[in-house]
Amino acid sequence: MKKFITIAILAAVSLGCDNFTEVDLPSSQLTADAVFEDKATATAAMVDIYAKLRDDGLLTGGAIGISANLGLYTDELDFYGNSANTSANFYNNTLLPSAPEVEGYWNNGYNQIYAANAVYSGVQRSGKLTAEVKNQLMGEALFVRALVHFYLFNTFGDIPYITTTDYEDNRNAHRMPKSEVYSHIKSDLEQAITLLPETYVAPDRVRPNSYTAQALLARVYLYNEEWEEASNAASAVLNQTATYIWEPDLEKVFLKESTATIWQLMPAQSGGNTLEAQTFTFEFGPPPVSALSESLVAAFTGADGRKAAWTKAVTDGTATWYHASKYRENDNTASSREYAIVFRLAEQYLIRAEARAHWGDLIGAREDLDKIRNTAGLPNTTAATQSEIINAILQERRLEFFTEHGHRFFDLKRTGNLDAVLAPAKSGWDTTDRLLPMPEAELSRNANLAPQNPGY
Repeated sequence: MKKFITIAILAAVSLGCDNFTEVDLPSSQLTADAVFEDKATATAAMVDIYAKLRDDGLLTGGAIGISANLGLYTDELDFYGNSANTSANFYNNTLLPSAPEVEGYWNNGYNQIYAANAVYSGVQRSGKLTAEVKNQLMGEALFVRALVHFYLFNTFGDIPYITTTDYEDNRNAHRMPKSEVYSHIKSDLEQAITLLPETYVAPDRVRPNSYTAQALLARVYLYNEEWEEASNAASAVLNQTATYIWEPDLEKVFLKESTATIWQLMPAQSGGNTLEAQTFTFEFGPPPVSALSESLVAAFTGADGRKAAWTKAVTDGTATWYHASKYRENDNTASSREYAIVFRLAEQYLIRAEARAHWGDLIGAREDLDKIRNTAGLPNTTAATQSEIINAILQERRLEFFTEHGHRFFDLKRTGNLDAVLAPAKSGWDTTDRLLPMPEAELSRNANLAPQNPGY
């Protein structure tokens, strides 16, 4: 009976319906008391959400995720595929509100949020789970809810912040401005930090601890230009030197055992590896879909070890292309060697560096920046003024985080540099392209989501 209930809850939480306002399932199917009265089944419901983050929607490392599509949307990747390939619309700035990728990001995102809300409310009502287990699962659910809303907001602009599984509330949800969305995100993360333990409850850092929530909170503060808070939140993570140990070998940063990993997503099966490797790797030219842009490859100086460690050249004897080689195992291995990393220590150093620079601590900012540069084999920065240091940090972020969950697009947007960088480089770029279009089907279902984003 317990096994049957587990399958039912996982199917309900994972699949839902095509539209997030229509995923209110019968309580006997979704919130069966037995599911959240048992540690194993309650944990299974939460872990299944991580599988959906890995496989579908914004954060997947597959070809439909933002690591690939926002790389094409900006200046990280060049497109070589057939025009019928849906990724061509990102590269050519021809996305339409009816595009399946746009609707997929929206619906998968809100289905993942809905699932997190279901776990949170189910666990909260549980009368048999221990306080320790309840806190862990509720903290994880809040973290995921904040994480997915963060990406949805930075992709679509004003969005609803969904905190319930109630159908009537969800079907009439309205869009909220940045101040409200970020207020909800910060509140969820602050609560998650208090609920989650400092230690990891699962091996390989595949379930978040309190410092994973702290790492996301540091990023939120940075994006919201709360410099002191961003610096302090990043320091809270960086100070955990017994747990997070800097990896000086670039060849080991993306292995599953890396001590610089804060949180990562486990492959679907034992011996499996990452979707990222399958998405970006190619062995023959010309590339079947995409390759690193010439401008990105040229941005690495001769001494930068990241070019040798994290990119790979492919030639047909006449032309040469490069692909991302952060993840190299694009087939099954005897045991999994690489997991998909979502948060890692380097980001916290660069968050703190940027925050310190804005805050006026130029010495501290340079120290954090040089931590990244020296590991890449580069000398200390020569940047001296505040503006020079900030620009150097942003350049370092470009070289450090390429093809990782849209960092380049979000960095250009939050710093106001999208138009200056992309208008000269991409045909048809318009300032309104800073947001993806709202899904056409969603606007027709819920008038509260109108108006459509500008330019569409």
